[in-house]
Amino acid sequence: MAAVTIASALTLNIDPVYMAGDSLLGHRNVLDLIANILMVVGIYFLSRAILRAADSREPSAQPDHFGLAVLVLVIIGLIASFATVSAPYSSTSFMKDFGDQWSAAIYSAVQIGYIGVVVGITGYTCFRFRGDMFRPYFRIAFTLIGIGCSLAIVVVLAVLGMDVLHLQGDLPGMNALSLVYDSAVVGAMAFLCAGLALPPTARRISRRREAKTEAALVDMLSDVWEKTTDAKREVRLLPNGNIEYQRDSARWRLHRMLVEIQDALLLEPMLLSVLDDRDHHVLDSVEAHLATPPSWKEDRMGHHYVEGGKEVT
Repeated sequence: MAAVTIASALTLNIDPVYMAGDSLLGHRNVLDLIANILMVVGIYFLSRAILRAADSREPSAQPDHFGLAVLVLVIIGLIASFATVSAPYSSTSFMKDFGDQWSAAIYSAVQIGYIGVVVGITGYTCFRFRGDMFRPYFRIAFTLIGIGCSLAIVVVLAVLGMDVLHLQGDLPGMNALSLVYDSAVVGAMAFLCAGLALPPTARRISRRREAKTEAALVDMLSDVWEKTTDAKREVRLLPNGNIEYQRDSARWRLHRMLVEIQDALLLEPMLLSVLDDRDHHVLDSVEAHLATPPSWKEDRMGHHYVEGGKEVT
């Protein structure tokens, strides 16, 4: 939701897209209102996603009634203030052309003020809980997001400052503050994008590495599995001895094979004599690997959460 709405808002702000779309809506800059509504909606959902990832106390399924109510009020405020702005022609620089009106300043303040509060809370939460993340790349990611939110607050303050200076007719001061705005926007976008991109990228790399390791361990464990379960076929999951379980991950096969080996040794302790040092080393390696949380689990606050939020030990 955040990706779709924010991307749509940014797309509508591309000059040719904006002019073409606004011409279809009567050249009244209604597209600017639509883009700003999409932006605050996207910021809300993006913040919710980050807060739920950073703070384990955030409910994953419970509706955010308060946040949604505030969002609705902000949207109503945007519509009401926009309706009083005199904007008789399409403009790709809405606040530059019409920002000398109080109604336009309020219109801008409602949007940017809401964004400032939301990113401020988000940034604070990221800095507060980044040290509790289990995986290093999560700690780095939330640090980057926190820095991005801090720069976004600079953007908010710059916009509010430019709105006030525009009302006062101080165009040189407004132009000087726009330099701060431009720099902060670039920095905020860079840090936010880097922070948001790091966890899925790192997880994808981890999954590939784990898949290769698990495939190699399956091959190594197969010999031990054959030695121990050949005489105790009743412990095998499949009577025909096929360990290539269809549609099952290598990690699951490792777990299943290890359980069957342990069952066979429990039923027939004498089977230990057929295992050499290499076999014991393979068993230790598999057990150590399975004891490590896989990358598809959410490591948060020192606990391991599987998809869906259920905690496992």
